[in-house]
Amino acid sequence: MRKRSRYRPKGVIIDTIGHVLGGFAPMREHGKATTLKIKNHQALTSMVAGTGNRDDIDVLIAAMNVAEALAIIASLGDEYRAEITAAQDALLAMSRRGLERNRFLFTGLELTAMNLGMEVHDAQLDACTVGQLEQALDFVARELRARRARAIA
Repeated sequence: MRKRSRYRPKGVIIDTIGHVLGGFAPMREHGKATTLKIKNHQALTSMVAGTGNRDDIDVLIAAMNVAEALAIIASLGDEYRAEITAAQDALLAMSRRGLERNRFLFTGLELTAMNLGMEVHDAQLDACTVGQLEQALDFVARELRARRARAIA
């Protein structure tokens, strides 16, 4: 029996000019930016209310990873790298505590750090372009594949 080929063709972009020009558009003018912010803040609100679960933690982790990637790649909020790292540390501490107690809650200092990290992420989403956000998402995916990221939860 013949071995199956590993070749997978890449997708074809029909409107290449529109795709390239769409990368230069500001993210705040894109319709998905508002839904992304709502999703992030809903996850944070459920964590504060004490009804958070692993899905909410995953949303917050993804938001802070993208915030860090935007600071590294696009230099958006580069001066707030310490605050982003503090928010990631707060997520790590909260998730480890939550796995032990089976309930995910922030302490006061962790919540303050997380709120500031979320504010930085919102400001980054307002300032970045679609292309920069795509680059940040690719950067996060590369870091996760290479196992250079810290495992949370």
